[in-house]
Amino acid sequence: MTSSGLSFLANLSRPAFVAMVHVHALPGTPRHREGIRAVIEHAVGEAKLLADHGADALLLENMHDLPYLNRRVGPEIVAAMTAVACAVRQAVALPMGMQVLAGANAEALSIAHSTGLQFVRAEGFVFSHVADEGLMSEADAGPLLRFRRSIGAEHVAIIADVKKKHSSHAITADIDLAESARAAIFAGADGIVVTGTATGVPTQPEDVAAVADAVDEPVFVGSGVTPERISALAPHADALIVGSYLKKDGHWAGDLDSARIAKLVSALTGS
Repeated sequence: MTSSGLSFLANLSRPAFVAMVHVHALPGTPRHREGIRAVIEHAVGEAKLLADHGADALLLENMHDLPYLNRRVGPEIVAAMTAVACAVRQAVALPMGMQVLAGANAEALSIAHSTGLQFVRAEGFVFSHVADEGLMSEADAGPLLRFRRSIGAEHVAIIADVKKKHSSHAITADIDLAESARAAIFAGADGIVVTGTATGVPTQPEDVAAVADAVDEPVFVGSGVTPERISALAPHADALIVGSYLKKDGHWAGDLDSARIAKLVSALTGS
């Protein structure tokens, strides 16, 4: 049964278009160059543009906070992302999710719960892996679900990355993608995210198909979606998370390109 936090998937005859809002670098991070008010205004502007162009849902992420911390971020990041989420939530009526990099899943859940968001994207939910930020040695499912229960946030869905991008999975090389997905669902994830090897790198249709065959819960494609790739992904995916393609020249750090957004929506909807 699909979690109430993912109910926006229910009435679509095609994969949902989940558009990324890459929040500009937050106070205290190496790339921060503007005040928090400007960061918020930029995020709201992107959210409105994406909503106006046909996004089905949004996913807010502190993408510009490179290099990321491993699992734990400071109160300044939680406060800033909460302020961003409140402003975007007030400006846009779409279903919305939260991700706090890297692997700060409890913080993302807290923000989502307090700002009325529907879901979070979690990395390191099951199994260990070596990320850009170092070893994520402890799976987060046990403590995260207990925390969700303790704050009364069961309505906030958790979509979990498996064999995620920007990571080495040699430590779990004997566990294939489908089994990783089954393990995440067994541990309590509400949906699964399948990616390529890095931001903007295509997710392989056969990987999405393998996960879709392995689990009954929603499957999200998490990287490398373009109009040309939709036809191969759509038969197996419940949702497409899109960020890089929507930007000028297809680079995640650029500004949104209205023509690119329109092209992707047209390919997805057949309009």
